[in-house]
Amino acid sequence: MLGLAGSVLLLLAGVTGLEDTLLDTRWTTSELAWVTYPEYGWEEVSGYDEASNPIRTYQVCNVQMLNQNNWLRTQFIPRQEVQRVYVELKFTVRDCNSLPNIPGSCKETFNLFYYESDTDSASENSPSWMETPYIKVDTIAPDESFSRRDSGRVNTKVRSFGPLSRAGFYLAFQDLGACVSLISVRVFYKKCPQTIAGFASFPETLTGAEATSLVIAPGACVPNALEVSVPLKLYCNGDGEWMVPVGSCTCAAGYEAVAKNTECLACSRGTYKSIQGEGPCLPCPANSRATSSAATICSCQMGYYRADGETPEKPCTSVPSAPKHVISNVNETSVVLEWGEPANLGGREDVSYNVICKKCSERVCSRCDDNVQFWPRQLGVTQRHVSVSHLQAHTKYSFEIQAVNGVSSKNPHPPNYYSVNITTNQAAPSPVPIVQSHGSSANSLMLSWAPPESPNGIILDYEIRYYAKGHSGAGNTVTSQRTSVRMEGLFPDTLYVVQVRARTVAGYGAYSEPKEFPTVAEDGLTLSTFCLQILLCVLVIGHFLNVPIPTDPSHPLLLFSLPCFPHRGSEQSTGAGPDACWFCDSWAHFYNCSGRYCNSLFQQKTEE
Repeated sequence: MLGLAGSVLLLLAGVTGLEDTLLDTRWTTSELAWVTYPEYGWEEVSGYDEASNPIRTYQVCNVQMLNQNNWLRTQFIPRQEVQRVYVELKFTVRDCNSLPNIPGSCKETFNLFYYESDTDSASENSPSWMETPYIKVDTIAPDESFSRRDSGRVNTKVRSFGPLSRAGFYLAFQDLGACVSLISVRVFYKKCPQTIAGFASFPETLTGAEATSLVIAPGACVPNALEVSVPLKLYCNGDGEWMVPVGSCTCAAGYEAVAKNTECLACSRGTYKSIQGEGPCLPCPANSRATSSAATICSCQMGYYRADGETPEKPCTSVPSAPKHVISNVNETSVVLEWGEPANLGGREDVSYNVICKKCSERVCSRCDDNVQFWPRQLGVTQRHVSVSHLQAHTKYSFEIQAVNGVSSKNPHPPNYYSVNITTNQAAPSPVPIVQSHGSSANSLMLSWAPPESPNGIILDYEIRYYAKGHSGAGNTVTSQRTSVRMEGLFPDTLYVVQVRARTVAGYGAYSEPKEFPTVAEDGLTLSTFCLQILLCVLVIGHFLNVPIPTDPSHPLLLFSLPCFPHRGSEQSTGAGPDACWFCDSWAHFYNCSGRYCNSLFQQKTEE
């Protein structure tokens, strides 16, 4: 905007000043009754104007007398808050040269004065008829005078004065020896009219005290407009004309400029305007509507949405349909999924895909665990293929290929998807978790076990590997299609190490942890029990010989029974088979066990 300092102030185009009248004698036909001094000076007469309308005028023509000082004073004129007034005078003046036999004091001018007062208190003698206390405005001279042969040539002069500060004023006209006819007097003031500029309304404003004054008028935005720069003001010059405004307003969102940018009109139904400022109301974008006036945004129709961050100018869009033609390619415990583009993209280009993995049992499917891996990713896939690995073998899976876009989060329903079911290939089973005995004889063991926790396919059979402890080697194997077996042809009173593994079409799994199971002796008495009886006998003999119970394994009494107790792992045989005393890891171990047993026997014998 243009400021006052160092800038040229331009007038608003098409805006002219207003004039309000304080006094106008042009249409007065009754007596004016203004005050004159002296009595033989100014005289009120009736006449006609140029249009032959009757008027009241004052005239004076005492040109043949010297030292003329004739005064004419109007009635009291209220000021009405104005600071500067204008006086329009219509008059005629007789050419002195056309008057015969007049002295050299003939004039062709008269003087205009004013006198301010707070009350209508002037009289015939007050104020005094002189330049003071009256204030001279100007000497009024005609542009044209007339002679006897000419018709009266009417002159029009406008003069202004101010600043005014009292309640009102009087006008006074002084004749110093002219032949003048005062046809009409119009007293008025100027003001700038109410106007609208830059969508701001400015009130009617009186001009300033001086002709060059600029009066600031504050403005206010018109209805439905908002400020864009402040302060809002216009300058009213001395001629009642507005200067270029400072600050401006613009139509609010939902309203457009009309009436040559002086009003803001609400957008009609079916149109909108999203931002404040210039620009018209626009038709609603595709798939949206405005059901009321003054809309700032068109709401989306049912099933259509705008993504976060999208402007009201964007059309409303929908979610995509499901992907097409999903193809799966299973490779052991992984699968590659490929699919085609949805038939309907929802009017958007930002389509991506989510791959939802579900592991299925006979009746229900549940989300896959975190071990399953997706490449390049599971959610927000922009390509139309994905690789899924770390699936469980011989397991049913269901994959949902969801199509989503920028407005899918706005849709209350789940994304559209295409579902495909696959079954992974079989793999070797996991190890058998536990093996247990259900009885034994001298030549057999009855064993059972739990199936693998992850069979990874259909279990075809189980392989049981066993060997006598201390003779690992290759061992022997038997198979069973059930989770139990009876192993025959074993040695009596022997400790066997047993392992079990399961087999699917993909091969064998790992063996279970080694487990030890013993067979019994042929007569039902194990060699260890036989050895205890021998030791008991030795100890009883020692008791009768009054020999203390030995604690040292090298004592002669214990050495007597040494052949019966070979070390663990020894191949010595006492006739009861290899590794007969299988439970004795050392002499000390055996002695601690058997000694306590023998002591209890001694105690019983002694008591007997």
